[in-house]
Order: sequence, then C-alpha cells, then structure tokens
Amino acid sequence: MFNLLRGDISLVGARPALPEETARCGGQMRRRLVVKPGMTGLWQVSGHSDLPWEEAIRLDVRYVENWSFALDLQIIWKTGSAVVHGRGAC
Repeated sequence: MFNLLRGDISLVGARPALPEETARCGGQMRRRLVVKPGMTGLWQVSGHSDLPWEEAIRLDVRYVENWSFALDLQIIWKTGSAVVHGRGAC
C-alpha cells in the first residue's frame, strides 16, 4: 500500500514484473512495461495463478493496448467481487 501512496504503482495496471522477467522480455512482452504496475489488473481478475505465463503476458499487453477509465472501473469492480466472494488465488 505504501508503494501506491508513493506513486511507484497504480491501483490498476499491468502485473509487476520481476527483474529477471524484465531481462528476458522482448518484443510484444515489453509493451506491458509501458504502464506502471498495478495492485490489481486484468490478469488478476481473469484467472490469476490458473493461467500459463504466456496468457498472463497477453492479458497485460491487452490491458496496455486497450486502456480506458471504463476498463479500470471494470477491473476494480471484478477485484472487489473476487475479494468479497473469496475467489482467486494469491
């Protein structure tokens, strides 16, 4: 939460990348690094740990390419619903 207040991450965004992920990212995968990482995102509300790596990257790129305020609101709504109903994995 402190990172959010400092501005290091946003509420909604692409999945935060680990340094070793960033080093091996190339081409289309690098597009997800254009936006600040988020506390929640399209990947988190679309299956989270049940998804293969390639699908997680695809969802992050899709978020970057289709960003809108409405999409952020939709992701926040789905995140809240998942938390209230106890769905998803950590």
